[in-house]
Parts: sequence; structure tokens; C-alpha cells
Amino acid sequence: MYQKYNNYDLNPKKKILGYDSFAFSRYDNIRKEINSRIEGEESKKQVIVCDLYPGADKEEILAEIKKCGIVKVIDTETCMWERDKILNIFRDSITEDRVFGIMTHKSLTDCFNPERLEKAKEEVVSHQEGMLLVIGVGASLITKGDLLLYFDMTRWEIQLRYRKGMSNWLIANEKDAVLTKYKMGFFIEWRLADKHKRQLFETFDYVVDTTIKNHPVMITGKAFCEGLKQLSKQPFRMQPYFDPGVWGGQWMKDVFGLDPAMGNYAWSFDGVPEENSINLQYGSVVIQLPCMDLTLYQPREVLGDRVHGRFGAEFPIRFDLLDTMGGGNLSLQVHPLTDYIQENFGMHYTQDESYYILDAKAGAHAYLGIKDNVDTEEMKKDLERAQAGEIVFDADKYANKIPVGKHDHLLIPAGTVHCSCADTMVLEISATPYIFTFKLWDWGRVGLDGLPRPIHIEHGMKNIQWDRNLKWVEENLVNQEEVCMQREGFLDEKTGLHRRQSIETHRYTVTGEVSLEMNDSVQVLNLVEGSFAVIESMKEEFEPFTVHYAETFIIPAAVGSYKIKSAPNETISVICAWIR
Repeated sequence: MYQKYNNYDLNPKKKILGYDSFAFSRYDNIRKEINSRIEGEESKKQVIVCDLYPGADKEEILAEIKKCGIVKVIDTETCMWERDKILNIFRDSITEDRVFGIMTHKSLTDCFNPERLEKAKEEVVSHQEGMLLVIGVGASLITKGDLLLYFDMTRWEIQLRYRKGMSNWLIANEKDAVLTKYKMGFFIEWRLADKHKRQLFETFDYVVDTTIKNHPVMITGKAFCEGLKQLSKQPFRMQPYFDPGVWGGQWMKDVFGLDPAMGNYAWSFDGVPEENSINLQYGSVVIQLPCMDLTLYQPREVLGDRVHGRFGAEFPIRFDLLDTMGGGNLSLQVHPLTDYIQENFGMHYTQDESYYILDAKAGAHAYLGIKDNVDTEEMKKDLERAQAGEIVFDADKYANKIPVGKHDHLLIPAGTVHCSCADTMVLEISATPYIFTFKLWDWGRVGLDGLPRPIHIEHGMKNIQWDRNLKWVEENLVNQEEVCMQREGFLDEKTGLHRRQSIETHRYTVTGEVSLEMNDSVQVLNLVEGSFAVIESMKEEFEPFTVHYAETFIIPAAVGSYKIKSAPNETISVICAWIR
């Protein structure tokens, strides 16, 4: 049905050199390693600290680590404020909205009662003999002990556990909707935990991956830091994940070889360091870690000094795939303007984006911008009536319908009404604050959970740029290709983004090989045409790196320059994004 090469790598990993014997799989080997560090010291006081990322299964970890011969346990939850107090502390960030909160600027210490925390510290000091275990989120706030183990957790696994009934760390809310749990994680818990974790990177004795229940993987703190340093100097891919949706299609299932039993796949997150993870291989052991660990630990090397100066330790570009082949329309939506997201949600920058069309059926289209002379009050009234179930909203009456085909590129600066429609395969290229989508109309659907999907007409109407009519859209947002360089075997076309957006995109078409410079910015790329390509170091500083059709990969700014080689006897195309 579609162009297939049957080589998409669903589990990419990066070999870390020099630390093959510094990784341990399964609890029995982890306990053996812990005991080897304290061998001959059983009668003396030993303090083992297990600091946890929110979502790591404390009960599982506690049961297994206690087998090391623990004689006393201090649980960080006994030091926390009560639930009502915690809700009050973070009330401004939680908000009443189902989806949107406000990024917290508080710290993990704000979750703890200072008197209880001090009492726990005194308990550690007064403990006289045998192994004492301090365990829980924020355990190192009490003490770093004799051995500090950090139990990490990937964001995607946390979300899957939310769906299965896991509550948030801060509050017991097992029965809450997944969107509510996600909001608590995204705006509060993950911010607190990342800020806390970042301060500890070089103090870890061990880091433990807890993604797979009852099957942890552990590396030493030195192997953790050195692994991230190695990764920051070479191209890499992240662990992709795929999710169904009410509008999902069949393209990814067919082209990537995904589970045929699934009804559809709507999203692929294959280029979102905020949520994706990285697989690092130490000898025969593979550990999965949040990609944010890399961004937080090596921000200048990954992002580039110039980009780090603008964004701090935040990865400002994201790629993901939206599959509606044989599916339906996305919601009609708009993203907030920069000043609106700053004033209302505490974000520095907004979700400017674009749709790069990887594939499309004949007759496919997208909505982009607003038609001339739209009556704003009439449109708002129709949206509200449609949301109430009184009418079906007539999108064609208000929004521009743009035909799309393979390799078209639609630019979507914030404030532009847009919607990718049925029978397209979209590579979405955007800035990172992707949670801030104001849905205006969702074609009368409910989500896969049976609940109405969130609609934000009030927010949306305040951000729509009404002057982005068909003429403006065609002149500024549709296929703005500009040839930058053309010679035998190489074509460099600038494809966007709009001047209001911080991201620049180029499409490189290569037959043979080409050398490229990075201009002190991280680059995110996707092979949009061709069976595979090879990325090589100009100075032989990393092993040749192979990418396959539709795979997203990252080249850290520290690489500086690189070569792209096409597959033999093929002409390939790569879309490349960086920060201007």
C-alpha cells in the first residue's frame, strides 16, 4: 500500500565504550553489587539511599533492597506535608482546567514538612549499627548516605502506568482521569523531580532504570555520566513510541511493522526529548533512560552555546508523526501566541510548528488560516453551538482548505487555525511546548476513553490571527521553498519556517555524499526519502551512524560538522531543523 523498506528500527540503542563491566541487570545482581560495596562492614552503620523519580515503584524496590540485610527503613513519605497542604501549595499550578496548568517554579523541598525532614535526618545520625535504608522521592534531601542509588523512570512508562490506575506521587488519585494525572505530572511533579535530579548527577553511586517492572537495570554513576558525555558528541536516535487515537491511521502500522492487532496508530513520538527515552548499551546490558537526563547534564554540548543561551537546559525542537492514512481529521485548532502563553501558563515560548507531508493520498488536504471577512462572533457562536451538540460546525465556511501532496511543507506560526485532515502522513516539526493546543472543534467525537475531548474555544478565540486569509497563507505558509545551493549530487532547499518562528528547516537532497556545518545549534533530522543514509564524522570522532526511512535522529551541536552519505545508487532527502 505504501513505500516500504522494512528496516525501521523500533529499538535503537547506542553502544557506550569503556564501561562494559559497570552495568547490572535484575535485582539479584543489583543486591550482589550493593553487598560487595559493604562487604565486611555488616556490623557497622551503613546508610543506603534509594532516591526515586515519581512513578518508580517504591514497594517493589523496597521489597527487593530489604533483602540486602536492611535493619531499619526511613520512608520519605513520612516527611511530606498532608494532601490538603500539598494541593494548597501547588494550587496556582494545578488550575481548574482539565488539560492546562502553569509550570511550577517551586522545588522538591516545598513538598516536605521541615520539622519532619529534620527529625528524619536526626534518625540517620542516631542510627548505630547495621544497614539503614532511606527510600522515596527526594530521599537524598535527608542524606546522601554511604551509597546513593537513583531509580529513574521514563515519561512514557509513567503515562502507561497512569492509564493502568497508578496515582500521582503527590496525591492519591488512582481514579482520576488520565488527563488529570498527566497534568499533575507535566506541570508539577516532573519539574520538581528534574530540578532535584539535575543537582545530583555527579553524586550518584548508581543509576537504576525501572521501566520494566521487576526487571531493573543498573549502571554505576560514573558509567551514567560518561555514557551521557559520549552520547553528546555523536548522532543518536531515541526510543520511539506509538499511540492510537480517534483519528489514527494505518501508514505507520504498515511501514514500520507495528502490531497488526491494533486498530490504528495516530501518533509516533520519535523526536521529543521531553518525553522520549534513550537506550544505552554497556556490554550486553541495555539501560533505558529519559532523554531529558542528557539535556539536563550536557546542555551546552547538546544544544550549542548559542541555543543554550536562549533556552537554557530545554530542548527547543520536537519532531513527531501524525498518521491519518485511512483515518480521520485532527481537531481544528490553534496554538497560543507567545505573550499569551507567557502571561497565562508561565512558558517562555510557544508552539510554533509546521506540517511536512511525508505521504498523502490523492485529494488529501489540510485546513490552514481563516477565510476573508469571517464574522468572529458568528464563528464563536457556531463553535459553541457545535460543542453543545446543536449543530455540526461547518469548517469549510470559516477555514481555508489547502490541497496537500507528498513533500509539501505547511508552516504554522502560533495563532494560525489549522488541521491535518484524513489520508495524510505528517511529520510535525515544532517548538517543544506541545501540550498547549486549543481545540476549537473535534468533529463531534469522544476520546478513546469515552470522554469528550477537551475543547478550549475561549482560549482559541483570543489567539486566532484573523488576517491570515487564503492569500496571506499561500504567500507566507505554503511551500516556501528557496534554493540555497545546487550542484551535482546535492540540492539544499530552505523550506521554512515562518519569520515569527525560531526554527529553520532545510531539505537536503543527496546523491553520493555531502559535508555540512552546524552553526552552533543542535539539529533534528528525518530521512524523508530513501531506504537509508549514513552520517559520518568529518574527523572520525564517532562511528558511522545509519538511519532509515522516516526515522528521526539528533545531531548534538558539539559534533560541529558531519557528512551525509546516500544509500548506493539512491537519491535521498533529509529534512533538517535547527535554531536560527
